[in-house]
Formats: sequence, structure tokens, C-alpha cells
Amino acid sequence: MNPFQKNESKETLFSPVSIEDVPPRPPSPPKKPSPKICGSNYPLSIAFIVVNEFCERFSYYGMKAVLILYFLYFLHWNEDTSTSIYHAFSSLCYFTPILGAAIADSWLGKFKVLSLVGLSLIALGTGGIKPCVAAFGGDQFEEKHAEERTRYFSVFYLSINAGSLISTFITPMLRGDVQCFGEDCYALAFGVPGLLMVIALVVFAMGSKIYNKPPPEGNIVAQVFKCIWFAISNRFKNRSGDIPKRQHWLDWAAEKYPKQLIMDVKALTRILFLYIPLPMFWALLDQQGSRWTLQAIRMNGNLGFFVLQPDQMQVLNPLLVLIFIPLFDFVIYRLVSKCGINFSSLRKMAVGMILACLAFAVAAAVEIKINEMTPAQPGPQEVFLQVLNLADDEVKVTVVGNENDSLLIESIKSFQKTPQYSKLHLKTKSQNFHFHLKYHNLSLYTEHTVQEKNWYSLVIREDGNSISSMMVKDTESKTTNGMTTVRFVNTLHKGVNISLSKDTSLNVGEDYGVSAYRTVQRGEYLAVHCRTEDKNFSLNLGLLDFGAAYLFVITNNTNQGLQAWKTEDIPANKMSIAWQLPQYALVTAGEVMFSVTGLEFSYSQAPSSMKSVLQAAWLLTIAVGNIIVLVVAQFSGLVQWAEFILFSCLLLVICLIFSIMGYYYVPVKTEDMQGPGDKQIPHIQGNMINLETKKTKL
Repeated sequence: MNPFQKNESKETLFSPVSIEDVPPRPPSPPKKPSPKICGSNYPLSIAFIVVNEFCERFSYYGMKAVLILYFLYFLHWNEDTSTSIYHAFSSLCYFTPILGAAIADSWLGKFKVLSLVGLSLIALGTGGIKPCVAAFGGDQFEEKHAEERTRYFSVFYLSINAGSLISTFITPMLRGDVQCFGEDCYALAFGVPGLLMVIALVVFAMGSKIYNKPPPEGNIVAQVFKCIWFAISNRFKNRSGDIPKRQHWLDWAAEKYPKQLIMDVKALTRILFLYIPLPMFWALLDQQGSRWTLQAIRMNGNLGFFVLQPDQMQVLNPLLVLIFIPLFDFVIYRLVSKCGINFSSLRKMAVGMILACLAFAVAAAVEIKINEMTPAQPGPQEVFLQVLNLADDEVKVTVVGNENDSLLIESIKSFQKTPQYSKLHLKTKSQNFHFHLKYHNLSLYTEHTVQEKNWYSLVIREDGNSISSMMVKDTESKTTNGMTTVRFVNTLHKGVNISLSKDTSLNVGEDYGVSAYRTVQRGEYLAVHCRTEDKNFSLNLGLLDFGAAYLFVITNNTNQGLQAWKTEDIPANKMSIAWQLPQYALVTAGEVMFSVTGLEFSYSQAPSSMKSVLQAAWLLTIAVGNIIVLVVAQFSGLVQWAEFILFSCLLLVICLIFSIMGYYYVPVKTEDMQGPGDKQIPHIQGNMINLETKKTKL
């Protein structure tokens, strides 16, 4: 009789297992103690890993810092499309770690994936790096140094944010302060982070000989899926009421898979279930680089002692992380502990969610205040009109509608700066307006066509002893997306070439020629070089501030020479960018409590054979969070402040659900999990494994 023939008794709980499912493992050689840093219990290999992470995060966050503005200004996409593509890219970066984790845990091991695949193939690089680097650092510690390993995750997160801090500050400067081909230098802004990736590869490879490199555990991802599938199918086949129930649904895999694997899969599924609500937190956190940056471009970055570009505001996040991590670790958490409060990892994460909710509530309040300061937009069958009187004396302007009704009556002095545009209502989408102009003893009539939802300037100019008018269409949208724009009207009888910067110039035609709008950097332009065909001169344009659109009229004053008369088509941003500080402080405090704690929690709760897999699952929640933002940006149709409130309320609901789930979660202790070297490998005979058949008490 075949000794492995299946016993038909219902008490038989194990059946033969192929050797392919549980490969034999040779005995591990004794481990040599790894060198330590300055006599501490921190392995020297950690230094190489942390420096590598610093360089890699410098590259990643430096590129992301300018990405949303690259879409908006260079590719000229709208805000919703730019936001969607930004978060689609972020989501892809956090989806690929699943692939990297599968390769690391089942084939090459964390070291080879991190160095060869991750840093050689940049497109999949973050997928190779992210699931491995945190877990690989944790692998460097011995079990007796568990406390130092816990501190390592804070140091690891500090290195991430140190790289992010420097790159987020420097990369926008490379973009804005350097000109390439007459525009912002995005090539340099993307190139420098790429160079840091090369440095990251070199630094990481230098520590190769001293790393503790746990071997891969076989195709662990495939084993997990097979174990789960077998348990489900086996339970379905044995659904008869005569068959005893089992304590856990994964216990139905006991006929084919070893106990240790089933225990590991149980731990894995319990944590994955706990991860289900987490993406909503990342949906809020990652909007710092998209929606919050778009909010910053409508604010004034002049802080008095320093001028911040909109994409540089993101530097607050890593800067505050560097401050908050030691503050929370050494002050706040210890004070809470002394008060007798059990501030567990899951409770910290729940509080982090609440802080992110508050951050978005503050962001909504800031958005509402910005909208109050933003000029109104013309609606359907409406236009906004301003009159620029460039004649030498006062002109009375009357706008006459199709039914000879007076729509607007104004007396405009010579070179008078009008305080605001006047709103005119149309009968149709496009309409002709008649203008009655009174100048000295002259009475003139002229006609111009306007279209709805636009801004116009009626320019009145001298024409010998008389006057004439021309209608100029202003910006199609009453916003400059945070940039500073200028245009010129040339009253001279010769064309003028204007050099706004080393790589930016424009030509304005003679006799009231009007230039198009040109984008310039915010700053003071006290001596702008200009030239005609026979003369060079300079113009003082003064301060060109954030978000403003300026009109300059070049005139030749007999007493003062050539000058530029300045008026604002669009007023400068009035609300200081410093008002974003509270929302950044709240969301960063939430990040420290949620993300740093979550990294350590994921590593400590993961079975030893699935460290990278669980890190990848943690990163997968970030990917899903970015998809949530993408969907809301494309399909919600909400105004921005309402969208912020929506995210805040959604996370508050998710926080409540997560708190309930966390209440029933029982953390796995380190001593309850066996390492790979501790697993019992059954005796192998032929192609089958002998398993003792016995009745299991359930």
C-alpha cells in the first residue's frame, strides 16, 4: 500500500505536498557581527543605505517639485489636466513596487533589485527601490537591537525629507533663475536630479561587501496566492455540514501547505485588510505638489526678507518633517507615555488622519479668501471694458447699445488709471457697440465688435488734431496662473525692440502698435534696454509682482524724454503665501504620525519572508490615493474650496472606519514570528514530504 495514499477519514488534515512547493534549505553558516557606526548598535551598512535614499529622494522630489508647473506653463495644459497627469504619474510610481517586491522576495533578493534593477531602469526604478530600501535597512539589524531598528525608520524618513528639502528648494531655482532657449530651464531642473541618481548608485554599491543580504524565500508571492486560492477552493469543496468547521478560513489550506506559511499568510491578510482605508490619507497628502502648488501661484510669495516661488512652498513639508520627527519622538510621545496613555501605532496613524482633515479645512478657508480677492469673471453675454485715454486732454466716452440706450458714460482724463473694468451686458454672444467720444469741441462716433466672456481695452489715441480709437482684446482669462505678464503700446513713430532679460525680448510696431503678453520673472525692472533703428534708451518698469498683468505705454514726453506709462490689467496677488503655513504644519504633523509610524508598523508586523511584499502593499496604498485625486480632479466639477472640503470630510469618515478596525486588531509580537532560519523543514523522502497525520484540535 502506498504510504502516502489519502486517508478517507474526515480526521485527516494533511495530504502529500510536492517538493516544489516547499524547497529544502541548506543550513545557514554562522553570521559574523557586522561593523557598527562609532561604537553604537547601528550597523555601518545603514550609512550607505541612508545616503542612497537621500540621493534617490533628491532626484524624485526635485523632479516632482517643478512637474506641475512644467505641465501648466511649458506644455500649457489646464489645471485639472495637469493635476490628473501629476497624480497618474505618482500613482504609477507606487504601483510598480509590487513588481519590485515580487522579484526581490522571490528571485534576486533586496540588494540586487535595489542596485541593479531599481537604479539601472529609471522607468521602473522607484518600483525596485521603494519596497526594498526600507525593509533592506531593517534587515541590517540583529533582533537584539530591535529598539535601534525602530529608531532607524525615523532616521530613514529624515533622510528622505532631507533630500526632499534640498531638492524642493534648489530645483525651482534651477527652473526659474536659469533661462534655456528664452524660457524657464526645465532641462536643468530635470537633469540635476538625474545626476543624483548616478551618485545614489555609486554610494549604494560602495557598501556591497558589508551588507547583510537575506536570501530570497522562493516565489513567495506566488505561494501566497496559491495558498489563498487553495484554502478558498478547499473550503468550497468541503462545505458539507458533516465536516468540522475550522478556526480560520486559511486553515483550509493545511492539507497542502505547511503551518508556517499559513501563519505568515494569516498575518499578511490581517494587515492588508487594515490597509484598505489608508489610500484616502495619501490622496490628501500628495496634493501638496499639485492643488496646493496651484493655490500658491495665486498668492504673493514676497515674504519681505525672501521671495518664494510657488513651487518652492513645498519645501515647508520636508523642513517641518526634519523638525517634527525628533520633536514627536523625544518630547510629545514621551509626554503622552508619562500620562499613562497607550499611544499605539494605530492610534498615532488615526490622529495623523485627523490632522490631515484639519489641514484641508484650513486650505479651503485660504482658497475662499483668495477667491474674494480675485477679480470677477465675465459670465455668458457679458464683457468687461476699460478705457485708456492716451490723448493729451480729457475725453468723455458714452457706450451706446443696439437700441440707442446709454450703457456707460465716463469722463476719462489724459493717462488716467481706471480703478476697475466696467461690466457690459450683451443681447447675444457677439454684439456691436457704438462709442460716442467728445474731445474738446469734437464729437466722434465709432463702432467696435465684442464677444462674450472677454476683457477689452478701448484705446483712445491722438490723430493729428483729432482722436481715434481701437479695441484691444485683453487676456482671455482674468488670471496669469501666478506668473507676471507684460505688454506694450508704442506711441512712437518707429518700432521698438525691448529686452526684458538676457533671453527675452519683443518687438512693438510703430504708431500705437500693441504687443502680445509676455511672461517675465517677478522682480524690479529699473532699466530695461530698448532700441529703435537709430536710438538706444532704457525704461523704468518698476516692480513687476506675482500674478499681475501690466500694460506699458511708451511715450515721448517733451520735458522728460522717453517714458513708460504703467497700468495694471490684472492686479497683483494680494494674499501672502505665508497663509499656507498652518495647513502645511498640520498636514506635516499628520504625515509624521501616520507615515513614519506606518513604515515601522509594516516592517514589524510583516512575516520575515514577506518584508518587501508588505512594504510594497504599503506603497500601493499611496498609488491608490493618487488615483482618487485623479478621479476627483477629472469628474467632480467642484470649485476648489469645495473639493478641499470634500477630501477633508471623506478622510474624517475613513478615519472613523480605520479606528474601529484598529480597535479589533491584535498586533503580532516579534517573538511570535519565526525567521526564515527558524522554519522547520520536513523530512523529504523521494519526491514527497512525510507529514504526520493527526487529529487537530480546533
